[in-house]
Amino acid sequence: MVICVTKKVIRNVVLLITLVSFMLAPLSVHSIGTSLGFLAPQKGMCYITWNKDSFASHYSDRSLEKLASLGVEYLAICPTHYQQKYNSTEILRTNRTPSKKSMKHVIAKSHKLGLEVLLKPHIDLINEDNGTYWRADIGFASDKDWNKWFSDYKKLILTYAHLAEQSNVKILCIGTELSFASQKTEKWLDIISSIRKIYRGKLVYAANWDNYKNIKFWQTLDFVGIDAYFPLTYKENPSVNDLKQGWQRWTSEISAWHSIVNKPILFTELGYASTSSAPNNPWKSGTSGNADQEMQAKCYKAFFDTIWNEPWFAGVYWWKWDTNVKAGGKHNRQFTPQNKPAELIVEAMYKEYRGNRTYAMIK
Repeated sequence: MVICVTKKVIRNVVLLITLVSFMLAPLSVHSIGTSLGFLAPQKGMCYITWNKDSFASHYSDRSLEKLASLGVEYLAICPTHYQQKYNSTEILRTNRTPSKKSMKHVIAKSHKLGLEVLLKPHIDLINEDNGTYWRADIGFASDKDWNKWFSDYKKLILTYAHLAEQSNVKILCIGTELSFASQKTEKWLDIISSIRKIYRGKLVYAANWDNYKNIKFWQTLDFVGIDAYFPLTYKENPSVNDLKQGWQRWTSEISAWHSIVNKPILFTELGYASTSSAPNNPWKSGTSGNADQEMQAKCYKAFFDTIWNEPWFAGVYWWKWDTNVKAGGKHNRQFTPQNKPAELIVEAMYKEYRGNRTYAMIK
């Protein structure tokens, strides 16, 4: 009897020590995130073409293979549809919209390479009135016009919901940066309900960085999506530390807000042009001046050093990767990280290898 009790006591002591050791062990933020029901961050890239057939080309297949070799695990495929003006009620397919055949091909190729897919349709304006208007301004003065537009939009997004279901797409984005239109909450609730009847995957909406707090239908979705073009600093030639300090304001704001919405937050889009002004106007493309590859790389590094381990963070999709594997390069001012130091930053982090020489050298 004494021996039996002793064994029981020993067993209980061992269990207690194990439990205490587990409770006192430091948890990584990813472990904390997992315990809250979040997954490890999605290692994403936005994959773009403004051509009907490019997604189905041999060149695109090669570009996807390069992406997969960098450690990318999620691909945001972004087909673009159009309307004439911000107050046009008809949404159009043009020769700049990927065909259904090419969409099926790029999704199948992505899956073959082991990449999960986020399907993220965009609406662009054919007539932006010299940059005065963009998709965030789509809106109308009358209920009649709102109803017409939402009817057209619902048909469009349900078409993609069918494609997503048939093609085993992991996540469907129900809208991108439609800031004015996103105020019509009842319309979106109807769209979300209709999508759920067709598509069994996860849903997200991609809010513009200055509008995510205004969305009233987050609780009906699986992720909060933010196209995260937050301005970081107005300093001239800022260091990585300057950029990291710039992120502090936004991480504090998002963290406080996340405690209310309690949904994993995806950066459904983030990018920096290869320009000296990228940190203060990250949404602007590089249209003039010399290319600044180092500044782009600094912005990428500051993001990974600051945001990647936030417990609310569910992943990032960098804007953008081209169907031409040789895109980008030394003199390119645009958003793509292809064939630039920023590409090496992505590879180093996505493969969880910070010993990359380029990563270590950027200050």
